[in-house]
Amino acid sequence: MTGTGLDPVKAGLVESLAHPGGNITGLTTLNTELGGKRLELLKEAVPKLARVAVLHDPANPGSFREVREDIPVAARALGLAVQTWEIQTVEDFDRVFAALNKDRPDGLYVPLSGSVLRPNVKRIANFALKSRLPSLYDETSALEAGGLISYGADLAENYRRVAYYVGKILNGAKPADLPVEQPTKFEFVINLKTAK
Repeated sequence: MTGTGLDPVKAGLVESLAHPGGNITGLTTLNTELGGKRLELLKEAVPKLARVAVLHDPANPGSFREVREDIPVAARALGLAVQTWEIQTVEDFDRVFAALNKDRPDGLYVPLSGSVLRPNVKRIANFALKSRLPSLYDETSALEAGGLISYGADLAENYRRVAYYVGKILNGAKPADLPVEQPTKFEFVINLKTAK
């Protein structure tokens, strides 16, 4: 297990982080748990931020929980109004983008999970740029497409740690005995070209 944004205990993949049990272990990114921190960073970057649009794929369980449960709580604490927009198919983009142009939120938050959002990150970033809408993502790859801000676990560091698990298992360790690691290194990145 690596790169999953889901809480592996809540998702039922492991019994606990310290003692996973079964045949699953590895690393988690804490991706869905960072929604509140991401909103806080967007508010710091855009002090007049009051209304945030959140794009999400409801078919992705981690994203769905983050958007429906975690982000509204964090938004209230920050004095932000959040409106969620479901993107289930590629055809949804035109409808949602037209509604966002009409509604004019102050910021855009896009958790890049699911089979629709990640492959269309360039399209989302282009919309945000054309609309002069500050955009926040959970992966730095979105900044290469023109996004403004990203905050999340350092995925390169996470993937380096995979070798540790592979080595241990190849040398006879049982996955049930190897604790699930949480990230210790995070990246906060601003695309200066987009910021200008």
